Amino acid sequence: MTTRILMVEDDADDAALVEATVRRVVPDVQVTRVQTEAEFLKALQATQPDLVLSDHSLPQFSGARALQLSKQENPRRPFVLVTGSLDEETAVQYMRAGADDYLLKDRPARLGAAVLAALEQARQRSALDLQQMLLRKVIDTAPSLIFVKDWDGHFILANQASADVYGTTVEDLVGKTDADFNPNSDEVARFLADDREVMDTQKPKLITEEPVTNPATGITRWFQTIKVPLTLPGNLHHLVLGIGTDVTQRRDLEDQLRQSQKIEAIGRLAGGIAHDFNNVLTAILGYSQILLADMGEGDARREDMLEIERAAERAAALTRQLLAFSRRQVLQPQILNLNTLIGNLDSFLRRLIGEDVDLRTHLSPELWLVSADAGQVEQVVMNLAVNSRDAMPSGGKLTIETANAELNHDYANRHVAVVPGEYVMIAVSDTGVGMDETTRGRLFEPFFTTKELGKGTGLGLSTVYGIVKQSGGNIWVYSEPGLGSTFKIYLPRAAGDAAVEAPYKAPPATTYGSETVLLVEDEEAVRQLASKVLRSQGYQVLEAKDGRQAIAAAKGYADPIHLLLTDIVMPEFSGAQLAQRIKDIRDEIKVLYMSGYTDEAIIHHGVLAANIAFLQKPFTPEQLARKVREVLDA
Repeated sequence: MTTRILMVEDDADDAALVEATVRRVVPDVQVTRVQTEAEFLKALQATQPDLVLSDHSLPQFSGARALQLSKQENPRRPFVLVTGSLDEETAVQYMRAGADDYLLKDRPARLGAAVLAALEQARQRSALDLQQMLLRKVIDTAPSLIFVKDWDGHFILANQASADVYGTTVEDLVGKTDADFNPNSDEVARFLADDREVMDTQKPKLITEEPVTNPATGITRWFQTIKVPLTLPGNLHHLVLGIGTDVTQRRDLEDQLRQSQKIEAIGRLAGGIAHDFNNVLTAILGYSQILLADMGEGDARREDMLEIERAAERAAALTRQLLAFSRRQVLQPQILNLNTLIGNLDSFLRRLIGEDVDLRTHLSPELWLVSADAGQVEQVVMNLAVNSRDAMPSGGKLTIETANAELNHDYANRHVAVVPGEYVMIAVSDTGVGMDETTRGRLFEPFFTTKELGKGTGLGLSTVYGIVKQSGGNIWVYSEPGLGSTFKIYLPRAAGDAAVEAPYKAPPATTYGSETVLLVEDEEAVRQLASKVLRSQGYQVLEAKDGRQAIAAAKGYADPIHLLLTDIVMPEFSGAQLAQRIKDIRDEIKVLYMSGYTDEAIIHHGVLAANIAFLQKPFTPEQLARKVREVLDA
């Protein structure tokens, strides 16, 4: 989908620099440049921009006026000020007036992150507005029963919703009573008693009825009905008006919302645990490999140390799954054709699921493209295939389908967090044992499993959920005991051409160097490990446990500092904030971020911004040395 940006800028060179910076982080973008108020107003109507980038002062216009006009036309549209200079008081005025961010032209490095952050905040606001509107629509326009009964309980007027409850038509319902459709005489007597109570007392009554099952469809619905007395002249004064609201759809939506909120809360907890655990694992893996390098093949302790390393690697795999579930992993999206991806997996999947499972694929020939991380989507398909195989212990059929799908407002009304639009669907179906409602309700929770002890971690499907959600999609499961299961994944359609495989990039010829590295890490064990590794490779290392020490080192060190190696998540200063301050002191310094957790200042919705060097924790000494050399040589 094209992102439309309206730029208010009178300097052609500045405009070209800003546009080039934006295109590095938002490839599919349409930029319209204006210089006057009249041009701005015309472009607002013509392009309906997703974002406004504006200079502060122009000969015939101003950023303040542009902000005012933009907010009048669309209060939700993000606005970022890009100017040559700005005093603090004016900046505060812009922010109070609704600007999302401001930055100076002589610091273009932050522009990409600011644009991505503003667009993401706008997307989240838009999604929230849409969900509120959809929920309000569900509540306000839910199918309602409207009927009028006489003293004897006969329907003298009814709408189609009322007729649907009784499995008949409006014409057949009018003139009949509840007894004509309901064989339960006690229920009929209660219905009639409610009618007469309203007529006798001339007071409305709210009635929460028992579930009603339509005999034709077998669908059970729940109703709340308010009965109101009608007073009319003549012999028809004993009438009751009933207005009943079907709360079935609202209950379904509320159940989905509660489940989504529960998974979100668990995800935040899991992400925090994974972050702290990754620091510990970095130290365990690093020191175990350093010790292994010093042990000869005949050393009696070597097998014990190898077992420590293997245990740490298994723990690292678990934290990666937790990060996937909590949507805190780093994605590298590209434009993909899912048919090609599934085709490439075919032979591997057949070996994975075994010969007793019949794998069939039905791939739409005109499939749209998606923007996603190929490795992560492969993991989704493989995890679902393994889940299906385990549900068919005696063999069966596994079917993988792809199709284009247009999800309309009606579908979004019935599914929390779905935004109407064009999607690509992957469906993975099996003929296995199926699941009951209780199991389906907990299916994506981490560590929940129906397998026996020791068979699986309970993280496979939670990993699938996290990857799909972080990729902007949704996942739903349809299953009944004994009838198999179907998982349907919807990923947003993307514009552009499918990516070609990147050429092989050879690793650095050497990991040694003599440059100076400023190392900033608040976790002492990780800091000591990284310092030890870098010094062993020949680097000069300046250590700092926080941002303040790092800034003091940058100011006080007389010789050049070639690289800032910093953790992202730290107290007081984040890695991004620290890097900006260090660059103000030493503008030639290169930056390498490391973390076991994503941070929105560096990683936009789990996706690396352009030209950002990043090292994922836990890392090995070799990975650290190679990445440092790669960044210094870039």
